[in-house]
Amino acid sequence: MADFFDTDWAAPLVESLPDAYFEQLNTFLTNVYATETVYPARENVFAALENTPLAQIKVVILGQDPYINPGQAQGLSFSVPSDFPLPPSLRNIFQELADDLQVSAPVNGDLHPWARQGVLLLNAVLTVPAGKSNGHAGKIWEPFTDEVMRLVASQDQPVVFILWGKFAQKKAKLLVGPNNLILTAPHPSPLSAYRGFFGSKPFSQSNVFLQNHGVQTINWSL
Repeated sequence: MADFFDTDWAAPLVESLPDAYFEQLNTFLTNVYATETVYPARENVFAALENTPLAQIKVVILGQDPYINPGQAQGLSFSVPSDFPLPPSLRNIFQELADDLQVSAPVNGDLHPWARQGVLLLNAVLTVPAGKSNGHAGKIWEPFTDEVMRLVASQDQPVVFILWGKFAQKKAKLLVGPNNLILTAPHPSPLSAYRGFFGSKPFSQSNVFLQNHGVQTINWSL
């Protein structure tokens, strides 16, 4: 957790969470990484916050929890290493990006370039046991990631929150602040993408909002 405490997230989150929370979190991480196979690698658990400073956030894309298969999870929601095949949801995200912006669909699933431009790629639960989706849901993470969402929403800077699917949309109640755009659509998974995810134009809507607020837009091409 040392790298997390070097970020501009640390002070406000430590202030807003209970005194014992981070000790409990560290104990949880030590135990699960010692006793089971957990993704992402421990050094990447806080990658979303380490790659996207609080002061630079423009867009938040909220996922549920990390990928459950070996080598996929990077600590950034929806992102996979550049040499991995695109998971189905990410392939649909890229199809919508291409249609929305009239560009070629990316073939590289590594979303670090988005993160470095101010796109917070946050999962609501930051760890997962191998092969067990939602295996760490309800254990420790929700107070932390809910506070991240509240903190971002309360900032003065304009922020777009992209909430895909019912799970992410339940977090909308946390997003109270002066300059937020909340975009909702069905999840990009193959089970639901055709119910309104395709055609929802989140990428162009985000950039129009940022431009209208005098903020540098996101280059979504990878």
